[in-house]
Amino acid sequence: MPSAFTHIFVAEALGKTWSEEQRSARFWVLAGLCSILPDLDVVGFYLGIKYNSVFGHRGFLHSLTFALITAVLVVLFAYPSILRFSKKWWKLAAFFFVVTASHGLLDSMTDKGLGVGFFIPFDNTRYFMPWRPVYASPMHIEKFFGPAGLAVLLREIVWIWMPMIGVYAGVRFCRRRKKAKASK
Repeated sequence: MPSAFTHIFVAEALGKTWSEEQRSARFWVLAGLCSILPDLDVVGFYLGIKYNSVFGHRGFLHSLTFALITAVLVVLFAYPSILRFSKKWWKLAAFFFVVTASHGLLDSMTDKGLGVGFFIPFDNTRYFMPWRPVYASPMHIEKFFGPAGLAVLLREIVWIWMPMIGVYAGVRFCRRRKKAKASK
C-alpha cells in the first residue's frame, strides 16, 4: 500500500481539482479521513482475519461498494444542512466516493500483496493494475522511518505526487483560460 501521506495528498489534490469553491476545514479533514479509511482493515491481522478473506486487507473496505456507502454516509451525517439528493448533495457524494475509491486504485499500483477486491461483494477477485511502479509501504512504523520508507516515499513522489500536481496545474490552467475567455 502507498503511505498514508500519499493517500491524503491525493485526496487533497482531488479536492483542489474538484472545484474552485472555497471549502471548510471539515471538508478537508473528511477528504483526508476518507482517503485512509479503507486501511482500517489492517486491524483484521490482529483479529485473526486472513489476508485473502473478503474482510481481509484490501478486501471489502477497499471495494467500490464500500466507497459508495462511505460517501453517502459522510454526506448524510457531515452535511445535514444540504438538501438531500440535490445536485450539491450528489456532487459532494461523488467527490467522497472518488476520494475513498482512490485508495484501492493506489494500492493496486503497488508491487506486493494479493491485489484489491474492487468488486466485492459481487466478485471476490483481487486485482492489480497492469503497471505497478509503487513500492508497498512498510506496515511497521519503525521500518517506515528508515531506508525502506524513504524508498517508498521517493517512488510515490515520482509516480503519484508529480502526476497529481500536473493534473491540478492543468485543471487550474484550463479554468483560468475559460475565465479569461468569458470576461472578453
